[in-house]
Amino acid sequence: MDRMIYVGMAGAKMDMQRQDVLSNNLANVSTVGFRAELQAVRAVPVRGDGASTRVYSLETTVGYDDASGPISTTGRPLDVAVQGKSWLSVQGLDGTEAYTRFGSLVVNPDGTLVTQSGLTVMGDGGPINIPPNTDPSIAPDGTVSARQANGTITSVGKLKLVTPEAKLTRGEDGLFRDPNGDLPADTTARVQDGALEGSNVNPIETMISMISAARQFEAQMKLIQTSETNEKAASQLLSSNG
Repeated sequence: MDRMIYVGMAGAKMDMQRQDVLSNNLANVSTVGFRAELQAVRAVPVRGDGASTRVYSLETTVGYDDASGPISTTGRPLDVAVQGKSWLSVQGLDGTEAYTRFGSLVVNPDGTLVTQSGLTVMGDGGPINIPPNTDPSIAPDGTVSARQANGTITSVGKLKLVTPEAKLTRGEDGLFRDPNGDLPADTTARVQDGALEGSNVNPIETMISMISAARQFEAQMKLIQTSETNEKAASQLLSSNG
């Protein structure tokens, strides 16, 4: 059988995976701090007897788009937009340290500073606890302060902000981690208080890419049908000559 049918199948599989990535990006176009997932495909010639006239499509892991998203002002004292290439440290559900750009923070009933999704925000010395009956605020350098009713302001911790030298790895939980372990705090990292960073997904470009992937999938399916037609024609020709 001609290898063309396997080439078409591999191409169709890659197009389906590309659609999965694009649809996930489009679904998170309004998610705070979301980083668009990237995908690339490389061509690999099929080795074997005869000329290398068939080429497979193999996925190449690229990672994510680290471009900053748009900043919107909210006025909430516990909303922060991490600036530059820095990240906010949180504790994942598995207990490990992870990193996110999701800067919408709240204080849970236990007085611990957490994200809107309930992840514990990590400070330089561990979780940050907010005293009861106080108004918390966050400074541009990540320092968390609590204002008491009498106007006294007390520092209760500092957000652990990290700036990785290389790209992080996205986990299945949507959080990012460094393959080499926990990153050290970056004292030069800054946040913009009272603001949130939006998703860096471009919805128009993503829609165009989805249409392109759908058309490429149709082309791969036609290639498989052509291979099947050629196989039937060859069988009939051999049968008549036999």
